[in-house]
Amino acid sequence: MSEIATQLYLISPLEVGGDFPARLERALGAGKGLVTAFQFRVKGLDQHDAARLAEPLQEICERHEVAFIVNDSVPLAKRLKADGVHLGQDDGDPKEAREELGREAQIGVTCHASMHLAMEAGEAGADYIAFGAFFESTTKDKDDAERPTTDMIERWVKLFEIPLVAIGGITPDNCGPIVSAGADFLAVSGAVWNGDEEAAVEAFAEAIKSAS
Repeated sequence: MSEIATQLYLISPLEVGGDFPARLERALGAGKGLVTAFQFRVKGLDQHDAARLAEPLQEICERHEVAFIVNDSVPLAKRLKADGVHLGQDDGDPKEAREELGREAQIGVTCHASMHLAMEAGEAGADYIAFGAFFESTTKDKDDAERPTTDMIERWVKLFEIPLVAIGGITPDNCGPIVSAGADFLAVSGAVWNGDEEAAVEAFAEAIKSAS
C-alpha cells in the first residue's frame, strides 16, 4: 500500500462555456474528494474574455475546496487571485511568478521527461513538477517528444519531497503503474471530459484504489 493516495488534477477542455460549469460541478462532486486541483486552460482569448469564463469555474472550485490553477498566464492568475499558475518551459520563471503571485501561490512547472528540468524547477521554488506526456494525448502539444517512465517517478519520489504530477493520455485503464510508482497527482482532461465526467472520476477512484 502506498502511504499517499494519488489525487486527480483536472485540466479543462479548451471550450469552457455553455454547460461546462455544470459539468465541472458534477466532476468535482464525484469520487469523494478525489479531485483536488483544476487547471483553467484556454487558448487565444484576451485576458478579459478569459477572466469572464474563469470566474464561475473559480467559484465552483472554491465551493468544493479545489485549487484553481491558471495555465501559462501569470497576469491572468494575478487578476483572478487564482490559487496558482502552471508554467510550461517557455512560460516564464518560477521565481518571477512567485514575486508576482506571492508566497501562498501554487506554482507548477512542466518538465517533460527530464529529471534535470525538474530539479531546476524545484531549485527555482516550484511547488510541484509535472512529467509527461506518458501516453498519446490530445492535450500535450509536443506528442512526439520523449516519454517519461514509471522509473522516473520512483526515482523522483525517493529523492525529492516536491509533489509530482503525471500528465498525458492517462485513463482509468492505464493509470495503475503510474499510481503504483508513487505519482502524487494524475493530470487528466480528455479521459474525463470526452464522456460522462461523473462516471470517469468514479472510474479513476476505483483504479487508484486498486493500484495503491
